[in-house]
Amino acid sequence: MFKYFLPAQHVKSVFEIKPQELKEKGIKGIITDLDNTLVEWDRPEATPALIEWFKGMQDVGILVTVVSNNKLKRVKMFSDPLGINYIYGARKPMRRAFRRALKDMKLQKEEVVVIGDQLLTDVLGGNRLGLHTILVVPVAQTDGFVTKFNRRVERRILSWMKRKGMINWED
Repeated sequence: MFKYFLPAQHVKSVFEIKPQELKEKGIKGIITDLDNTLVEWDRPEATPALIEWFKGMQDVGILVTVVSNNKLKRVKMFSDPLGINYIYGARKPMRRAFRRALKDMKLQKEEVVVIGDQLLTDVLGGNRLGLHTILVVPVAQTDGFVTKFNRRVERRILSWMKRKGMINWED
């Protein structure tokens, strides 16, 4: 069961995920979380650096879809100015939104990575569908109410996985 919580990769931020490296691995699409993955959960717009990151992905032909559990207003306000597809109210870790993103991008599981900051939503949801998952360190140290609870559970899971030698990175 714990294998579903184990990301394929761990990076400090999305900026460590390089467009050319993804392309060389045959990746054609990204399903990414929004809050605390791309920007702080209370930042309404993309930073200039993030806009450049999206442009880099676009330049090599990698499609990006934001898949968020948040509400329409939040996800639309962030995604529309960037021209990025999105799915709101995703109910991650349920697989439905991940499947929809694959269908919308017209890509196969092997061609897509999932990027997110939470084991209980992003990694679990992506792994349950057999997608390559990349866990990022949360952008902000503060969280909403539900996420605070999730983080406590995640710390216990990560601690267990470290003790078992399943992961070797530092928080």
